[in-house]
Amino acid sequence: MSWIKDHIRNVPDYPLKGIMFRDMTTLFQEASAFQRMIDELVGHYKGRTFDKVVGIEARGFVMGGVLAFQMNAGFVPVRKAEKLPYKTRTQGYRKEYGTDFLELHVDGVQPGEKILLVDDLVATGGTAEAAISLVRAGGAIVEDACFVVDLPDLGGSKLVRSLGCQVVSLTEFTGD
Repeated sequence: MSWIKDHIRNVPDYPLKGIMFRDMTTLFQEASAFQRMIDELVGHYKGRTFDKVVGIEARGFVMGGVLAFQMNAGFVPVRKAEKLPYKTRTQGYRKEYGTDFLELHVDGVQPGEKILLVDDLVATGGTAEAAISLVRAGGAIVEDACFVVDLPDLGGSKLVRSLGCQVVSLTEFTGD
């Protein structure tokens, strides 16, 4: 899916020296590219149903809300710490360039619900792993995760698969 790479801006040394940041905002701002990306992700799940789509802050919100609408599912945000107004579950995680915390409302998912996890990019997998942990702590079932970009050299998609999730990504960047 090289067309996607044509719509992603590469920002060297952001947020730290040595990191090549893959900026999806350029993909999102072009209507035809954004629609094609959503259509391709929805196509991967044709014939499947999910109760909710869980989107990881922040670009996972952009994609997740649209995917939830297209798939007739609810949408639930996983946010950085202290951004949600109600009672939450919290999970710490390590990312490519530091540590952080994610939160999910305690009533965001229900036991037995089928969940599709969504984010823009999987690198080391720490964010996705934390989100999966939060969803499963609520008793929901998460066996599917989708991303626009995979950075396979960093091992994140392999980690997510080891957690029992099928991983769909539309493109990958190697050597990062």
